[in-house]
Amino acid sequence: MTGPRQRRAGMVRSHAVIDGDAVPSRSTLDEATLLIADPRQPVAGLGAHAQRAMALCRPGVLSVAEVAHHLRLPGAVVKAIVTGLSRSGHLTTRAPYAPTAGQYDLEFLQQVLDALHKL
Repeated sequence: MTGPRQRRAGMVRSHAVIDGDAVPSRSTLDEATLLIADPRQPVAGLGAHAQRAMALCRPGVLSVAEVAHHLRLPGAVVKAIVTGLSRSGHLTTRAPYAPTAGQYDLEFLQQVLDALHKL
């Protein structure tokens, strides 16, 4: 059993990753939120993880979940980083595309239901 003084090598506490800048917000970010980097914004002066997040998003659009995966950080930590980058104008956030439901075909749905009953 490890005590509070013993930590695994490479472990960094979440508040250290976000520079203690976890300001409560009413952000609507979730794992599917799309991130778009503004290439005109300088990354000098940003924290290491914020710079890496910007580098990941500059070539194209990524979701919060994808950035978290690449940075190997928990989603909540990445949301805090992204919220800061969004406030500073480095990132633009967009809700993921979700097409609206179209008119359904009742005959097709009945065929699917019949096929399921046969299973």
